[in-house]
Amino acid sequence: MPRSKTGVVRRRHHKKVIKMVKGQWGTRGRLFRRSNEAMLKSLWYAYRDRRTRKRDMRRLWIVRINAAARLSGLSYSRFMYGLKKANVEIDRKALADIAVRDAATFKKLATLSQMNQ
Repeated sequence: MPRSKTGVVRRRHHKKVIKMVKGQWGTRGRLFRRSNEAMLKSLWYAYRDRRTRKRDMRRLWIVRINAAARLSGLSYSRFMYGLKKANVEIDRKALADIAVRDAATFKKLATLSQMNQ
């Protein structure tokens, strides 16, 4: 029985990896070993940063809500406490959007929050 080699399979795998890192600088986009290292690293960064993005967005929403609340004479924590007491169930993403786009509505929410403290 003749010996089988991995020629076609290996070539296909190498081409797949090199295609994934197309556009990388230097040998990272040309040589398989460097391409594989770059690909593994980039996939790990993508995995890690999908989680980091959630944290960063929540922090951004809180900063925006805090800025708008302070214009109404409230701190972020007092504002959120008042909304919770008033049974207003709006998440931070929606509140941040209201703070940026619709100042009048946010002002109403701030007065509602102040009344329920």
